[in-house]
Amino acid sequence: MVGQLLRILARIIVWFLTVSVALVLLFKWVPVPFTATMLMDDAFDLANGGVTKDWTPLSRIDRNMVDAVIAAEDGKFCSHNGFDREAIEKAMERNARGGRIRGGSTISQQTAKNVFLWQGGGYFRKGLEAWFTVLIESVWGKRRIMEVYLNVAETGIATYGVEAGAQRYYKHSAARLSRSEAARIAAVLPLPKERAVLNPGGFTRRYGNTIAARIGSVRRDGLDTCVYE
Repeated sequence: MVGQLLRILARIIVWFLTVSVALVLLFKWVPVPFTATMLMDDAFDLANGGVTKDWTPLSRIDRNMVDAVIAAEDGKFCSHNGFDREAIEKAMERNARGGRIRGGSTISQQTAKNVFLWQGGGYFRKGLEAWFTVLIESVWGKRRIMEVYLNVAETGIATYGVEAGAQRYYKHSAARLSRSEAARIAAVLPLPKERAVLNPGGFTRRYGNTIAARIGSVRRDGLDTCVYE
């Protein structure tokens, strides 16, 4: 009995490894058609027409948007291997002191979670997230990770990707976003269902202004060079 269970477990592991590597290889070239979060939104928002998304190549997304998410989410995006150990340690220290739980996820980790997994915590999901993060860092590279991230990130209620967000909020393409426009989209990414891009509240407005100011530093310090080299 034990031997049979071990064989079944081994087959499951081999199947998982094979499928996960195959999906990562596929999405290196093919646009991600949907994610678990999109499917859940689609199921609950059918009355309003389901989700809105519009896959857009990185070449047609304004550099201000790339720099805004680096400034807001992951200043070490070009220098880490998918994991920011310092940010993780700081998050663990804050969480140990109590209060609102905060993470130290990089853009690579968020992309891995958004594309291949589901929202929410738990050690099992975090372990899978780490596995997929290693894979996409190894197979996709930074530019593709950024491209996928900007296309699957939730930018508003039932709205995914910065192109759909730009069209929804500004009525024009993500190919031409001002620093303030890009910063306001980046400011809502942690809580896209709760924060407003247009006429934002006090904290979101101040946070957006801070991100806009940091965009110049990202460009000047070459923190986006791995995306545009």
